Amino acid sequence: MTVATRPPGPDTLRQRAAAGVSPAGRGPRRGRGIAYATSGVLLSLVFVLPLVWALIQSFEPGTDIAATPSAKDFTRLTFGNYTGLLGSGNDIEHYMLNSFAVALGTALLTAVVATLAGYGFGRFRFRGKGIVFGVILVTVMIPFQAILTPLFIELNDVHLTNSLYGLVLFYVTFNLPFSVFIMRNTFLQIPSEIEEAAFVDGASHWTMLIRVLRPLILPGIATTVLYAFLSSWTEFLGALTFLTSQSKYTLPVELYNLEVGTYGGVNLGYLIAGTVIAMVPCIVLYVSLQRYYVQGLMAGSVKS
Repeated sequence: MTVATRPPGPDTLRQRAAAGVSPAGRGPRRGRGIAYATSGVLLSLVFVLPLVWALIQSFEPGTDIAATPSAKDFTRLTFGNYTGLLGSGNDIEHYMLNSFAVALGTALLTAVVATLAGYGFGRFRFRGKGIVFGVILVTVMIPFQAILTPLFIELNDVHLTNSLYGLVLFYVTFNLPFSVFIMRNTFLQIPSEIEEAAFVDGASHWTMLIRVLRPLILPGIATTVLYAFLSSWTEFLGALTFLTSQSKYTLPVELYNLEVGTYGGVNLGYLIAGTVIAMVPCIVLYVSLQRYYVQGLMAGSVKS
């Protein structure tokens, strides 16, 4: 004799939920959620703990920095490294301004050129477009270190060595391929019907780009700005190669001078304090643009 069974009704499910009985499948999903959260926390600690440790060490006296963690005396934390670095005559503020000027100029110029190029590749049809875009992407695979010598010769021929303007052009050149890729795919994510409606209303391409599409491509622009700023702010080899006057040095080059003892000795406290100072603009900019950065990176990485 076969007995027919009926699925539990809504009232039965409510009673089970009130009694603490989870429906089938909720347990495994909850377990996966806990596993994902735990993995995320552990992965975050891998990146956050070195920053926290560097911050703590920047407040330690120079004699305590090299000590083992068990021998450290955290009651001796002081601002001496920061006050000493800023008042030691190293002109660290001057090098920070140089780095900020170079990074800001690189970010703005990269964003403007990449936006225009991305609009052209994403919305216009012309002969050889695929080949040109492919050549641009190939340059991403060429490290600038491999062609540093010919680059120096070319910049020297046009009198742009030992110049912050030349350094900006150098950084923009190697930031553009990835930025153009991001902006092109960002434009491809936008429905063409929006532009068609604007063209019907008499909008030009400039009006379209500045007034209609700008709010929609803001995540992509933020991604290129953040990428170009961070890469140029932390870059060392190019600045060391193309800048020959100490007054033109950027912050990474100055931190290297502190590390190798160019000024008469190595002060680990000053070096770590300078490193923390160099991290602050990067962290602030990333936190400010994080929402746009994630959206822009996701939109610019795939093509609809």
